[in-house]
Amino acid sequence: MTDYELVTLYEQGNDSAFDFLLKRHQDYVYSYITFLVRAEDRAEDIFQETFTRAIIAIRSHKYQTTGKFSAWLIRIAHNLIVDQLRNDEEIRTTSKEDFPRDITDSLRYSEGSLETKLIEQQNIKTLRRLLSYLPETQREVIIMHFYENLTFREIAEKTNVSINTSLGRMRYALINLRKLIQKHQISLVG
Repeated sequence: MTDYELVTLYEQGNDSAFDFLLKRHQDYVYSYITFLVRAEDRAEDIFQETFTRAIIAIRSHKYQTTGKFSAWLIRIAHNLIVDQLRNDEEIRTTSKEDFPRDITDSLRYSEGSLETKLIEQQNIKTLRRLLSYLPETQREVIIMHFYENLTFREIAEKTNVSINTSLGRMRYALINLRKLIQKHQISLVG
């Protein structure tokens, strides 16, 4: 099947279609990222984020078939690499002269309001409650990735499965969470 056919199938809900796309393009995308990034842990994070963004874009019908699917993936990866480099540059070049003389007078640097904190706490409680509805393997990968900050490679090693399986479990977990949110008409604000 062509990439276009697989993307269309995945967009329509056939999750195994994305597995074929991942297998077909993962080596090329990962090689591109590692060539530019060099640091393996960063490359893995960017690789994972590339496919996570691809999943979200396709499922939310934002993918446009204007060119090759592999070129689109590379563009996502490239943008993530550029963002990473910008963040690194900002971290290295920030000095006290970049801040106003009296930081205490600026709301921009103040802690969030009580209302914002309450909304955040409510969102966290709601998400934790939703996690309890997921199958154990999906809940486990969500917790390891978002709460323990483990890469998908580390998750795969810890759970004795392949990276593809870890990515797949994450994908299904996000799909299931989205379905739960829609089914129960939950609004996460903030």
